[in-house]
Amino acid sequence: LGGTLGGLLIRKPGAALFGEIVAAFISVLFTGGAWSGEILIAGFFQGVGAEIAFAIFRYRRWNATVALFAGALSGLFMGVNEIFIYYPDMEPVKAIIYVACAVISGAVIAGFLAWILVQNLAKTGVLSSLASGKTSR
Repeated sequence: LGGTLGGLLIRKPGAALFGEIVAAFISVLFTGGAWSGEILIAGFFQGVGAEIAFAIFRYRRWNATVALFAGALSGLFMGVNEIFIYYPDMEPVKAIIYVACAVISGAVIAGFLAWILVQNLAKTGVLSSLASGKTSR
């Protein structure tokens, strides 16, 4: 959610990656040091997924379809990363199902819900100083 939300709000190259890394760092603060490296790596890859989606559209389109795509790519990168880090011995069929579920949930939660959140925040005026707040009027 951090990557797509950051990208949708800031609308500049690198915003999605930065947003996801910040979210991962906050997660590290709450979970302690046991999984810090893995959490930061996961945040990096999820942010890269969202960043690629926004880059494909040259940081010019900010609609629900692009948000869904960014969330789906974040989910794809997260799923593949977790297979390698946590479940390297997982059976291939289960791994495919796992990654497919990550893509679907990424599209819905990180994509569509982030887009809805930005739309509703823009209506309140709190985003008026950002491009995401100016274009929704």
